[in-house]
Amino acid sequence: MFDIAKLKELPDKPGVYLMKNERGTVLYVGKAKNLKLRVRQYFAKVGDGRSMIPFLTAKVVDIETIIVFSEKEAFLLENTLIKKYKPKYNILLKDDKTYIALKINTKHKWPMIQVVRYRGRPKADGLYFGPYTGAHAARTTMDLLNKIFPLRQCSDRELISRSRPCILYGMKRCIAPCVNFCTKEEYDLHVNHVIKFLRGKDKEVLAELYREMEEFSSKLLFEKALQVSEMIALIEKTVEKQHVDKPLGNDTDAIGLYRQGDEVSLCQLIFRSGTLSGSRNFKFDHVIQTDEEIILSFLMQHYSDTKEIPHEILVPVFEEDSGKLEEILSENQARTVKIFTPQRGEKVVMLEMATENAKGSFNKNRDQKAVVERVLFEMQEKLKLKRYPERIECFDNSNISGSEPVASMIVFTAGEKDPQRYRKYKIKTAGTSQDDYAAMYEVLSRRYTRAKIENDLPDLVIIDGGKGHLNIAVKVFAELNIASVDIIGLAKEAGRHDKGMTAERVFLPEEKDPVIFPANSGVLFMLQRIRDEAHRTAITFHKNRRSKSVFKNPLDEISGIGPVKKKALLKHFGSFKKIQEASEEEILTVKGINKANVDAIRAYTKDD
Repeated sequence: MFDIAKLKELPDKPGVYLMKNERGTVLYVGKAKNLKLRVRQYFAKVGDGRSMIPFLTAKVVDIETIIVFSEKEAFLLENTLIKKYKPKYNILLKDDKTYIALKINTKHKWPMIQVVRYRGRPKADGLYFGPYTGAHAARTTMDLLNKIFPLRQCSDRELISRSRPCILYGMKRCIAPCVNFCTKEEYDLHVNHVIKFLRGKDKEVLAELYREMEEFSSKLLFEKALQVSEMIALIEKTVEKQHVDKPLGNDTDAIGLYRQGDEVSLCQLIFRSGTLSGSRNFKFDHVIQTDEEIILSFLMQHYSDTKEIPHEILVPVFEEDSGKLEEILSENQARTVKIFTPQRGEKVVMLEMATENAKGSFNKNRDQKAVVERVLFEMQEKLKLKRYPERIECFDNSNISGSEPVASMIVFTAGEKDPQRYRKYKIKTAGTSQDDYAAMYEVLSRRYTRAKIENDLPDLVIIDGGKGHLNIAVKVFAELNIASVDIIGLAKEAGRHDKGMTAERVFLPEEKDPVIFPANSGVLFMLQRIRDEAHRTAITFHKNRRSKSVFKNPLDEISGIGPVKKKALLKHFGSFKKIQEASEEEILTVKGINKANVDAIRAYTKDD
């Protein structure tokens, strides 16, 4: 419990505060213009109406403060600390949905337009435009761009292997960079036109193309002037159609918010050149922040690292700090962003639409939660579990011919993946043998010895395997004197390979016969989903370990040969075999190599 007397010691200056529990875990991060006044509000008897505040303050044991000298610094520091500590009671973006966008790989010598899918935030390997409402909308836009602008459409392999241009060159759909029929400057000019066009700057693109056409005509390059004229005609035809659908013109994001208690749903509607092009939904639990704080934190986390920022962001509520946030988000951007709450007109309709979508997403998630809860309650009943399986941990081993044995532990919380809790294990005491039982014993012992000390036990443990694997788990829990955790084993039925049949057996401790669920059981589907995720994680980890083993160089095992010396030796000789064959004098000519290194190489070769 936090000592209220310590409130007097807090500074009355601007800064950031971190609320921690007895283990030092950061529960909440906030910013304030006056740290003493802000933190006092949490412990006031009257409170501020937020139902989750008492749950937070009951767990707070210590409050750390960091003084800053400006509101801008407070914004940036708060955002950094939220990302670093991932506090339970702050909103934290964990967007792992798949989105569809157009990508221009600007880091390539000859960029092209591609339809791509990405999770969370796009990579920093090019410019992304979208997301789009579906693959069809994205492909339609890409087809239009490829029809107007003559960029390459071939793969990188085709690009470097061609000796003559493809049919697209004859159709005037590509200027054939594959065979150097254009200069880099000519090609980049078209790339820039595409980027501007996607950003809604069609008037600017048209003005540039008219100048190019006149320049070609003045130089009597009539064929090139005709090509540009055809591009202008296509763009003008497209823009004429778009102006009917795009009354607003600007790139705008509308952020809708809906909440019930500590559960919050946000919807981001994405309008580009006035047309709705996509949307994203975000859900948060255990939120104690006010609506204004939620919006500020979301904008900071979502937009601070993005390369493509809209002209304006519409929000339902906002604090006085909009000017500072606009300044932060507009830094290093080609355009400035304005953040405001509209009062009338079309933008109010856009914001209302975003709010309705946030409410719809909230209710949908509530319905999905209800379904998951019913499945978990049924799981508890059918499998005779002592506890409701809120948190489930599942284990799987992976090895091929006994090499690089590994195991994975994946976690589902409230029926959903909880990747932050995932663990991967390299098998140590079981060595390189194919003893699956020994590997399982080692991993479970390591995991739950630590979990018991940290009081971090799950409700249910699933072992990927039959009765033998389950008995190993029972033995480990008995040795550790853990009786509060349920354990089950999940295995496919031996000898059943019927096409389309689901033959799974669930083994329970001290039960002779396994539990068999019908193929359409929600409990079976949940168990299979968890087991398959554990299997996928273990296989991926094992493949990564094996690939590193395959590409390991003998120099990695020689004492005194670090990455720099290894690189120098391989650059000079080309391979470890040639290093072995080289004389001592030859090896010593390599920069950084000394007599001790040569002796170590010779000793390793002799032992080998």
